[in-house]
Amino acid sequence: MKVTILTTGGTIEKTYNERDGSLRNEKSILEEICGSLRLPDLTINHVPVMYKDSLDMTDADRDRILAAVRSVPPDQDAVVILHGTDTLARTGTHLSDALPDLARPVILTGAMRPFEFRDSDAAQNVTEALLACRLLPPGVYVVMHNQALNFPGVYKDPDLLTFRTPCPPELEKSTATHARPAANAGLASGGVHPRRPMVDPPA
Repeated sequence: MKVTILTTGGTIEKTYNERDGSLRNEKSILEEICGSLRLPDLTINHVPVMYKDSLDMTDADRDRILAAVRSVPPDQDAVVILHGTDTLARTGTHLSDALPDLARPVILTGAMRPFEFRDSDAAQNVTEALLACRLLPPGVYVVMHNQALNFPGVYKDPDLLTFRTPCPPELEKSTATHARPAANAGLASGGVHPRRPMVDPPA
């Protein structure tokens, strides 16, 4: 199987700077994540798109992501996008609106805590996204926390710290240009990775 992974930054790829105690998007950590997984029959094509916190993303940045998805070669079976969770729903809706006739799944995923943190959900979410590449039909999805949600109509629940659907009416304008029922697909998979060194955010 061939999968293209587009990396854009976000919490999942933030790294800790020991000199000033900051968390920054300065490089992709995709190789480190995938290096902790067993992927014997998977070929990954890594395309770095940008290194940004998703709160700093503009409409032009979302168009760059869209262009990157459109430029993925036709021999690739699926596309995975590592993205910050704060505006992931907005990007997913943008892709869903612009790509109505997809021939493969396009899957967004991220993490609530950076991969470098011991209790990060990053490895789990990447594992689930890669498995979803084999299981989901063509469309745009967010795959995280043992679930796969089809765009549009997806939103980030700030209380549960995960994604949900359908999107409440009061959030529709911020995450979608239109609303229609979203099909949910349960994804029963989990990623297990070695216990990582503890890295805590600065006080």
